[in-house]
Amino acid sequence: MMNTRNILALLAGLLLLTGCRELPAYFSPDRTVARVGSTKLHRSDLKNAVPQGVTGEDSVALTKIYIDRWVRKQIKLQEAEKVFEASVADIDRKVEEYRQTLLIHRLDEHLIDRELDTVFTSEQIAAYYDVHKGEFKLDRPLVKGRIVRFQTGYRQALQLRALMQGHRETQQQDFTDICLKNDFAVTDFGDKWVDFSEFLSHLPSLRTENYDSVLGTTDVQEMHDSRSHYYFQIHDVRRAGESIPLERIAPTIRRILYKQRQEAIIHKFEERIYEEAVHMKRVEYNDEEFAKADSTADKTEK
Repeated sequence: MMNTRNILALLAGLLLLTGCRELPAYFSPDRTVARVGSTKLHRSDLKNAVPQGVTGEDSVALTKIYIDRWVRKQIKLQEAEKVFEASVADIDRKVEEYRQTLLIHRLDEHLIDRELDTVFTSEQIAAYYDVHKGEFKLDRPLVKGRIVRFQTGYRQALQLRALMQGHRETQQQDFTDICLKNDFAVTDFGDKWVDFSEFLSHLPSLRTENYDSVLGTTDVQEMHDSRSHYYFQIHDVRRAGESIPLERIAPTIRRILYKQRQEAIIHKFEERIYEEAVHMKRVEYNDEEFAKADSTADKTEK
């Protein structure tokens, strides 16, 4: 008597031999190749068993592996159905719910890809911010400012400080020229908000120290370490609990507006197809069942 391995090899070989010519009736695409209980594997199911271009013994081997895996999977599946017979209906229900959710999600994605405008103007973002800025609160301070580092003992340090503090354009230009001429390191956060902790990381500050006191003035302040001297100036501050600046929260607002547009597209589509279904009388409500439900609810409340 032939064992399972020999049977599989024979099946695979026969399938290979008949694969390149018209099949006889007993090897038609509906011919059963293997069976486990009432579940059957047909020859037509084997079309993906062997990749294109694979022939000869390799094709036979891959077909044999496919059939063997199918048989083992069905045996295990049928055993699982026995063990969990009581919960099979619940599993089927969950599978159906997942199928429905997946289909609806794909439809929503199709609608969004087709109709969504992803461009948001600065005016639209600013308008949303003006209405909702009270909802965006800082949990840490932000600052704008700049830092210059130069060698200890620089003779014109006082002049450098005065120029950094100056408000005239010519003073700021002289400050920039001196820094460039002497190759001083300038860290400029004048045009963007940064975390105060990041600003401090460019100074000889200690993590264990509290530097909130330096936030109270826009004057030039200083620090130093063993090798360098630092002038720094904080000209704008947003403290914890205040509104997050627009330029920092703009990406979040853009995501919110994007989500709103998505929801609007989906809602509009749902309303349209609902109205069409009602108009075409594809939707019916059983008024008697609603009346029974209302009556039951009234009795329960009493």
